[in-house]
Amino acid sequence: MIIYPYKGKYPKISQTAFIAPNAVIIGDVEIGDYSSIWFSCVIRGDVHYIKIGNYTNIQDLTMIHAERNKYPTIIGNYVSIGHRAIIHGCIINDYVLIGMGAIILNNAFIDSYTIVAAGSVVREDFRGEKGVLIAGVPAVIKRKLTDEEIELIKDIPQRYVNYSRDYINEGIK
Repeated sequence: MIIYPYKGKYPKISQTAFIAPNAVIIGDVEIGDYSSIWFSCVIRGDVHYIKIGNYTNIQDLTMIHAERNKYPTIIGNYVSIGHRAIIHGCIINDYVLIGMGAIILNNAFIDSYTIVAAGSVVREDFRGEKGVLIAGVPAVIKRKLTDEEIELIKDIPQRYVNYSRDYINEGIK
């Protein structure tokens, strides 16, 4: 793992978090218990702070940044962010699934028990509702989630805790 301070601010990473060997974490970043940052992710807390909650997984090739002096990035607990997502200066509440390749822009708010579909672009200042599917370019609220989709949102974070423990047991950390 590549961890750098920036202007005297050091990342604060829980001892139980899994950080892949080639993930890059810089500056004012906090990562909670049992969260995982996967291969080739970049989390750059150089222009504002970034907070990642507990049991959250940030999957391969994801980039997380913030808007200078204006919008931090706050990601809640039990959040799953799919491969190659871009998360920038927004708030993502607990129990959210962000699909692969999705982009979440400045000052967007994604509420709990929500899915942002793969490839979606959530525009600046977007306000989501609890328990919905958000999809499209630009993304809009499409419908309420099914019970099965809500169970999937709850299930994925524990899967990633298990995967991360497997990697740690293999000596990768």
